[in-house]
Order: sequence, then C-alpha cells, then structure tokens
Amino acid sequence: MNHLPILPIVLPLLAGALLLLIERAGLTAQRALAAVAMLLQLGVAGLLLQSATTGEVSIYLLGDWPAQIGISLALDRLSALMVATTTVLGAAALLYAGSGWDSRALHFHALFQFQLAGLNGAFLTADLFNLFVFFEVLLIASYGLLLSGGRGPRIRVGFQYVVFNVTASTLFLVALGLFYGLLGVLNMHEMGEAIGRAPVENHGLILAAGGILLVVFGAKAALLPMYLWLPQTYARSPAPVAALFAIMTKLGIYAILRVYTLLFGEDAGALAGWAADWLLPAGAIALVLASLGALAASSLRGLAAYLVVVSAATLFIVLGLDASASTGPGLYYLVHSTFGAAALFLLADLIRRRRGSAGDSLKALVPVPNRGLFGALYLLIAVSLVGLPPLSGFVGKFTLLASMENAQAAWLWPLILICSLLCLIAMARAGSQLFWKSGGVRDDENSDADASALHPARVELIAVGALVALGIGMSLFANPLLRYSRETAQQVHSTQDYRRAVEAAAPRLRSATPLAPAAGEAP
Repeated sequence: MNHLPILPIVLPLLAGALLLLIERAGLTAQRALAAVAMLLQLGVAGLLLQSATTGEVSIYLLGDWPAQIGISLALDRLSALMVATTTVLGAAALLYAGSGWDSRALHFHALFQFQLAGLNGAFLTADLFNLFVFFEVLLIASYGLLLSGGRGPRIRVGFQYVVFNVTASTLFLVALGLFYGLLGVLNMHEMGEAIGRAPVENHGLILAAGGILLVVFGAKAALLPMYLWLPQTYARSPAPVAALFAIMTKLGIYAILRVYTLLFGEDAGALAGWAADWLLPAGAIALVLASLGALAASSLRGLAAYLVVVSAATLFIVLGLDASASTGPGLYYLVHSTFGAAALFLLADLIRRRRGSAGDSLKALVPVPNRGLFGALYLLIAVSLVGLPPLSGFVGKFTLLASMENAQAAWLWPLILICSLLCLIAMARAGSQLFWKSGGVRDDENSDADASALHPARVELIAVGALVALGIGMSLFANPLLRYSRETAQQVHSTQDYRRAVEAAAPRLRSATPLAPAAGEAP
C-alpha cells in the first residue's frame, strides 16, 4: 500500500512497453493484455479513492530521493478523483476501440497506455517541472493516436495540433526557467511560500512567469482566445481517441486549480489570487462564443467538440470565482461533462458509420437505421449535457449557481442560463435532423454505408451505454458525490493545511540538502 501512488503511472508504462514487444503476436494478444492492464488500473483507482477519502495527503518519493533532486508524487482527494475519472474514461474508450478500430492505427494499444501514464502522472506529481515532463509524455502519445492511419483533413488538423502544443511546451519551459531562477525551487508546495518571501522588485518577473504559465494551461484547456484549435481537431479525431481527449481539456483546468492555489494562494502575500481576475471574464466570453459555435455546428462531432469548450469555459468561470463553495460543484460538473462529451463522440461515430456518405452531417436528411435505440441514447446524453433535470448536468449546474454570491449571481446566472438555452437549441436541432426529419426519407441512400457499421458490435454499444449510465448514476448518488467534491475543494483551497500534511508525511522534503560538496572537500 505504501507504493500505491506510483501504480497509476507504472502499470500503463509497463503495459505499453509489453504491448510493443508482443505486437507480432497479433491483435488478439494485444487486446487481452490491454484489457488486463485496464482492469488492474481500475482496481488501483478504486484503492486511491478509498485512501484519499480520509483526507490525508500521501507523499511518494521515487527511488527515495529527496524531492529537491528527485520526483515526488502527492495523492490527495483531487488527484485521486482525476485519476479515477481518467481510468474509467480510458476503459470505456478502449472497449469501444477493441471492436475493430484499433486494427487501423499503428501501435494503438501501446500509445493508449502511454497516454494514460502521462495523464495519471500529471495528476499525481507534486513538482512543476515533472508536470511538464508528464505533459510531454501524454502529448507525444496523443500525436501518434491522432495521426496514425489518418489522411487528408485529419493530417492537416493534426499538424496544427502538434505545432500548437509544441509552442505551448516551449512557453512552459520558459516559465519554469523564470520560476527556478527567481525562487530556487519547483516543488509546488514550497513555491507559494517562496513567492510570499520574494522581494518586491521580483514581483514583476514572478507575475510574468505566472502569466506565461496561465497561457500554457489555458491553451491546453481551450481558454479564449486559444480554443480555436480544438473543435476541428476533436471533430476529426478517431472516436475512441476523441473520447479520451475529453479529459485533456480538464487537465488544463486541473493544472490551473492545483498550481495557482499553491503558488498564488494565501501564502503568496501581495500576489495572492491575481489569476482569478483574468479567468472569470475570459471564461464568460469563451462560454458565449462556444455556445454560438455549438449552435452553428454542421456535424454531430463538431457539436460535441464545441460542447467540450462550453464545459471548459464553465469551469474557467468556477476558477475565476476562486472560492471553495463554487469549486466543489465545479468538480462534480467536471466529471459529469467529461463522461457526457465522451459518450457523444462515440455515439456520433456510430451514427456516422451508419449513414453512409452523409456521415454525421446535420445538413443531409439521411435516416439512421434503428433510430429508436440511438435516439434514446442521444436524448439521455443531450439532457445530461445541457443540464436539464433530473440528470447529473442539472445537479452540477444547479449547485454551481446556488453557490454564487449575490453580486456574482446578478450577471453570471443570466449568462450561464442563456448559454445553456443556446446549447439546448443546438442539441434539439441536431436531434431533429438526425432522428425526426430524416425519419420519412427513403433508406436507399444508405446503400454505400459500411455493412459492418449497420450492425455495430455489442462492445461499442456497451461502451456508450456505460458512459450514459455513469451520468445517470451520478444523479442517483449525487449527495455523496457532491459531499466528496466539496471536501476536495476545501482541501485544495486550504493550502496551509495541505502544506502541513505534506511536511508531516515526508519531513525529508524540507530537510534534504542539495548535492554540493561538504566544507573542506574537493568539488
């Protein structure tokens, strides 16, 4: 149990390496090994959640090196929640891919496991530099997943995705260099105190480093004006890859919440909380533009991509409120929107393959075979994502709105409700085009559809149904889930309590000395 925090990283890394070695054994062997790896990761994620519910912060020092010269991991309620969400989402996406799509992409299963390792590492690391390292691990894997087997439009948007993220990674390194030069540490739990002690003449450079870092995380999470790359990239991605990408924007949200509460929290003195002044208006404008984009979407996958931006913009508003009371419902909304968007991406792929050359276009009136089943799944997903009762989207938005203070609610309530109405109109329009208006059209145009797609594999329906069922389950068990998310928010915003817990769990984080020659010794 002492080694539990490292397992979400080691297991997928080991599985990815083994999958590369057994590729010549055939796809069946790869699927079997990937399935075993996912089952183990699901078990570990459950144990992490159980461990985190006590409220203790578990510290893991890789190789037992001091944190100043080694890698340290921290497990608390927030990181456990994010690892569990990623693992469950990864299991559903892998199940869907196992129906046959994985045979079209080179090294799919190995890259999939490496991306899971990068995501889990980013959620668990307690060091800002190693957050960059895990970002690069998951991004390199995502390049392969996005581009493998692609051609035409996917290659074009994939190239833009690569260039955009390489640029963001370069800025990340610049910010790290500034922080280390100014503070001398990159452990996040120590950087806040170092910023509070920094001389006034260094405040400008510290704010510059923090601003660059905010741009990087905002780019990952599709914050205005850096969201333009996301809709086309996600819409052109293979369905299981797009479903896993639904957690990628949430990683940017997590990074801002984690880094800026520790670096610019209550210990940062005059610089405490400065980022919130930028996040609230940027999130509000992004919410409006993303809602209009969803209304104008010409394909179901494009609509799903804009809804990802809508959820990210809503969460940026939560971060801009900078209050524990809003962060709790925001974390509940984060999990709900991740599962809902992933389910819509997978369902859009099933519909696309069943409509022949019309694909998932919302302009062509081509019927969907067996539209009753797919219409019911679409209805449940739409109700959840828009935020209508009684599903989890309503619970998340209602509790979020209820947590706002009067001055904030005066303009945020109308904004969020009007944007929700726009998303409702967009989802209703798409549903009517796919399942109602096309219902009376002859099915002759479907003759060029993929024959296997007309009868989707059972595992594909199970994957979509599981994600939909998770949304329903989140509404049925809303009370304990909201209690956990509120306790998580309190732990995240209580940075002093977090820091004391870290120091009590691993005093060597403070007492370790740098690697330097002792007095009188030769260097």
